[in-house]
Amino acid sequence: MRIGELARATGTTTRALRYYEEQGLLRPGRSANGYRSYGDGAVRAVANIRLLLASGLTTDDLRLIDGCLRDELIGDHACADPAPKIEVFEQRLALLQQRINDLSAVRDRLLDRVNELRRPPGSNDRERCPTGSGPEPAMR
Repeated sequence: MRIGELARATGTTTRALRYYEEQGLLRPGRSANGYRSYGDGAVRAVANIRLLLASGLTTDDLRLIDGCLRDELIGDHACADPAPKIEVFEQRLALLQQRINDLSAVRDRLLDRVNELRRPPGSNDRERCPTGSGPEPAMR
């Protein structure tokens, strides 16, 4: 099948397919006239590539599990050695968890700030001032 046919069959663009090829994720054959020629497994490979990229993996990650991109299902254990796939997925999960933790911390700081700013005037002027340079507490 040629590149336009693969693009239509997978709902992607020819530009994306060329990018996947540049990244080493697709390896089409070439016909006598130089046109790309994709085999039967290309539709499954493109579906898996798109799924994994949408799941947060990178093209570098996908190159590490390249032999598994043509699996019938990406979760399939048909891959000769699933260890590289497991390792890549675990690394990506760890990075995602760190991003979630970082975003949660930012959310918590913003919520605290909103709550401070919503306090009635005069309840504690120092906490309401965004710079923390409100009036000094009275000395006893």
